Amino acid sequence: MNHRPFEDWLLEDQPLTPEQERDLQAHLRTCTSCPAIAESNFALHSMRMVRPAEGFTARFQVRLIENRKAARSRQFIGTLILILAGLAFLYWLAGPVIQEAMRSPAQWITTAVGYLVFMLTSIQALSEVSRVFLHILPDFVSPVGWFVIFLLVSGLGALEALSIRRFTRKPQGA
Repeated sequence: MNHRPFEDWLLEDQPLTPEQERDLQAHLRTCTSCPAIAESNFALHSMRMVRPAEGFTARFQVRLIENRKAARSRQFIGTLILILAGLAFLYWLAGPVIQEAMRSPAQWITTAVGYLVFMLTSIQALSEVSRVFLHILPDFVSPVGWFVIFLLVSGLGALEALSIRRFTRKPQGA
């Protein structure tokens, strides 16, 4: 059942044509929710309007101006903190690069070579450690342990596949 025109007629304070009034009364006799709207609208319109206390408007406007000033002040302080934090972060990121750029080209080259040697020796050390670890690891874990590890990894993979399928599926209907 379409309640839209009847709800609009009940909630608006516009006069209805005789035909609209007849349709509304017929709808109110058959509908279960629209009479509640009509009753609450009637109760709201029958309430006595109370005048605000003397000086209410002036106090409200003063409070509104104070609240706007406080909000503007908070916004300015927040923006200032954000800008200062961003500048500090950029300085933290770019500080070493800026200091490096101030050096002579000979120092740039030695620093670059030092980083390259460090990276190569680190990669070599990590590969040696992983080779030794992979050589020793099978002796520490029994075949039953490997089977349990394989089952756990397989179960986690299946759980991930199901969750991806569930969350990427488009809803049917409606």
